[in-house]
Amino acid sequence: MAEPHTDPAPADLSAAVDAVLPGARTDLEALVRIPSIWADPAHAEDTRRSADAVATLARDAGAASVEILSADGGAPAVVAHWPAPEGMPTVMLYAHHDVQPTGGDDEWSSPPFEPTERDGRLYGRGAADDKAGVMTHLAVLRAYEGRPPVGVVLFIEGEEESGSPTLTALLAEHREKLSADVIVIADAANPAVDVPALTTSLRGLVDVVVEVSMLERPVHSGVYGGPIGDALTALCRTLATLHDDKGEVAVPGLVRGSSDAPDPDEATYRSDAGLLNGVELLGTGSIPDRVNHAPAVAVLGIDAPKVAEASNVLLPRARAMVSMRLAPGQDAREAQRALTEHLEGNVPWGAHVSVTPGHGVAEPFSLSSTGEVYDHARAAFSAAYGNDAVESGIGGSIPFIAEFARTFPGAAVLVTGVGDPASRWHGIDESLHLGMFGRGVLAEALLLDRLAGGA
Repeated sequence: MAEPHTDPAPADLSAAVDAVLPGARTDLEALVRIPSIWADPAHAEDTRRSADAVATLARDAGAASVEILSADGGAPAVVAHWPAPEGMPTVMLYAHHDVQPTGGDDEWSSPPFEPTERDGRLYGRGAADDKAGVMTHLAVLRAYEGRPPVGVVLFIEGEEESGSPTLTALLAEHREKLSADVIVIADAANPAVDVPALTTSLRGLVDVVVEVSMLERPVHSGVYGGPIGDALTALCRTLATLHDDKGEVAVPGLVRGSSDAPDPDEATYRSDAGLLNGVELLGTGSIPDRVNHAPAVAVLGIDAPKVAEASNVLLPRARAMVSMRLAPGQDAREAQRALTEHLEGNVPWGAHVSVTPGHGVAEPFSLSSTGEVYDHARAAFSAAYGNDAVESGIGGSIPFIAEFARTFPGAAVLVTGVGDPASRWHGIDESLHLGMFGRGVLAEALLLDRLAGGA
């Protein structure tokens, strides 16, 4: 086989993609304006509006059928069909239309739900994660004028940012409607705006809530402070045991792996993360190994009085949420038990402790990148981006990928996306590189063409 990037995209398909990009951007901006934060009950109706908007776009893109479905208590998901021509495979195109909370509107350089272009990037919550994925799929279907060369099942979920809690039930109830030979999940990122990636491993995720108790009630810090300790200090000492002096996770018994992925430029990596001058990177080994193949622990929240509301009392109890990312090969439940046992065993001064497992458990996952579908994907993405596609892990977790693999065991699963290191997914000033968005649409269009037997 020739080097993938020497095989250019067909001129007619490239022209068709170019023609639909302006409209796709307009519709992406309209979706970004809908604050579809399903995790916040105040935005439940917004999430329904978002699903309605996606359903309308699917109809306009020539879908033979469009439904808005949900499992009991779940968010609205859009399922649309373009029937397969005779003898052609069916491809599921997945993305999600729900988004993360903003993290504080005042922190953004421009309003999070008012899409704004600066220096070739479109800023707004969901502009990259994952309404860009939604519009990538729809733009491809528009480029084919609603007649793709393969069958398509468009599946746009509405609760991915909440951990997809009802996805298992939804897949079980509507398995036949979602059945496909190939599954393309547009919810990942590329290492650079001109270098496409096929994601082949993802970390898992568990969390717990740890509560430390020392007193029956608050007491005066002057009268009792000294012999009597406070729960917040005890909790802080407990949390400090989660890492060693180098920043390595100190919970025993966890899996750690490695890869041959090259280190990124450290200065660029630090800048993309917004790391302050002089702050050290945690842990040891290459950055890809630390991000993709090693556990990571973070304290996501602490229940404690605000500084402005603090008074001179010893706190009787305090609690925190602890989140842990898991390397591929780790059993999530075993890791959650290990984290629980570590916290229980490291509370000082005889303080009482309780650890409650969180409900969200995401298993780490590895994908095989062999076979004809992956060969087609590498060729298609390399041709669209002008650089060879790379295979990479990501440090994030996408819990439903394992569920798709279990539900459709014969389907090849591809994890793609149109984010890059500067996209700031889940963070302040999330953005999409518009040039990369165009390349991502062309790559997916080429993939469908190749799956149908095109050159």
